Amino acid sequence: MDPFSHLMLGYLLGFGLFGAQGLQYVVAAAVAGALPDADVALFPLSHRFPLLRHRGISHSIVGVTVIAVAGTWLIPGAFALGFGSGFASGAPWAYFVALEVGGLSHVLLDAMDHWSVPILAPFQDREYAFDADRIANFGGMAFTVVAYATLLEERGRAPIWLWQLTSWVLLLAVVAYFAVRLGTRWWVEGARRKGGYTSVVPQANPFRFLLYDERSLSPGLLEMRYTVHHLLRGRSDPFRTAEALIPEPAPGPVSFPAQAIRASYAACARKSWFLKETNRFAVAKAVPAGFEVFWYSLELSVWGRYAGVIAHVDGATGRVTAQARWRRPESFAA
Repeated sequence: MDPFSHLMLGYLLGFGLFGAQGLQYVVAAAVAGALPDADVALFPLSHRFPLLRHRGISHSIVGVTVIAVAGTWLIPGAFALGFGSGFASGAPWAYFVALEVGGLSHVLLDAMDHWSVPILAPFQDREYAFDADRIANFGGMAFTVVAYATLLEERGRAPIWLWQLTSWVLLLAVVAYFAVRLGTRWWVEGARRKGGYTSVVPQANPFRFLLYDERSLSPGLLEMRYTVHHLLRGRSDPFRTAEALIPEPAPGPVSFPAQAIRASYAACARKSWFLKETNRFAVAKAVPAGFEVFWYSLELSVWGRYAGVIAHVDGATGRVTAQARWRRPESFAA
């Protein structure tokens, strides 16, 4: 998630805990909301010490607590330099709580998508992901922009009661959003298990999920399938399946769309790393002299367009040429 959303979530949670009378703690919680991502500065050391990688131990309860303990003694001094000694006054325990809550909010927000975080490191290697939200959630980003704009507009202009009301409204909206995302994710888990799917892919609509499955049919041959589930309507889409060859296929004629899909995967995966890193699917259509195949990520979409790779497969020779593109999969229906 972007650093501005982390700052905003820490700020709102800090406000919920300490209110207008504890503004120094609110600011501390906001700062802590972004601090775990400072691990990018440790990149030269992460090759030797893997726990120091991005989204490593800094994104765990232990890491957040260490940051909070250090910040309890460092943050007041930094506030005194930046805002004056009056702003830095306060109880050490309150600074610790604010920094801990802000840091844990960062871990929670990063765990909402499928890019997991090692919450219990270094005691456990397992990484956790809720698969409840999208990596690039434009609705969430828009909320962050509106929240910043509103609070900045009110700064120094609006009475204190209006600022407090605005902050409470924003906090309640965030809490409601998390409740809906996590609640619907819990609900769809039953449908995933029942259908034998391996993954849940959240959509922009928090009530709508894709259920995805990928399995090996034979050495070098993958089968992918997915369907759409809606909280209120249940399964609302037919099952869709596609098969792909992982190794480069031998040159030869391609006669039908499913064969073109199989033949084009290796070339498209080389063209775009996210086809290998995210849940993906493919559709194909016949064109003059061959076929066009659209391999796309089910997790990267904006207004119906998905990030992917368009492959042209020559019908006579099987030769594949590929270009990264954003397209609507419906336009490639066979």
